[in-house]
Amino acid sequence: MATEAQRVVLITGCSSGIGLAIAVMLARDEMKRYYGNNIHQRFCKNTTVQCICLPVSMSMIEPGPVHTEFEMKMFADVSKKEYVGTDPETLHHFRTCYLPSAANIFQGLGQTPEDIAKCTKKVIESPRPPFRNLTNPLYTPIVALKYADETGSLSVHTFYHMLYNLGGVMHVSLSILKCLSCGCLRRQAISPT
Repeated sequence: MATEAQRVVLITGCSSGIGLAIAVMLARDEMKRYYGNNIHQRFCKNTTVQCICLPVSMSMIEPGPVHTEFEMKMFADVSKKEYVGTDPETLHHFRTCYLPSAANIFQGLGQTPEDIAKCTKKVIESPRPPFRNLTNPLYTPIVALKYADETGSLSVHTFYHMLYNLGGVMHVSLSILKCLSCGCLRRQAISPT
């Protein structure tokens, strides 16, 4: 049973990837501020949650691309799959333009589950966390495109333009982002205390 000083955090899907990284990080908290319990069986069997009377804070964590086993398996499966009935031109664009670009975006902008767990822990520990939380500042322009046009056509047209008209520029830009985001060129932050 959780003590009064502990927070109960419900993590759905914590068998691998981001969920597992968050669960491990919270379990390793030196101050034991989080209560963990295997509620998977009970929660999955009872699809209605009847505890709305509890003081619940909700936040949305938006990580963007994530480096996980799922991502690697998905790219491998999609690249090998036979698309019976697909016209050759569409299949050509999918395999030679879209897949390499998508993989490049994931490599350039992707974070590890542990990076996302750190950001999530900060949100959990915040007394009044904002509802929306981006974990990756490099992903901000892409999210801004989605918010700028609710229909989604702005982001689709922008990606189309970047992919087919500015493909080389996009690949060079992502390579530069990979280099800048690796941490080796970042200045060390200096604490005022």
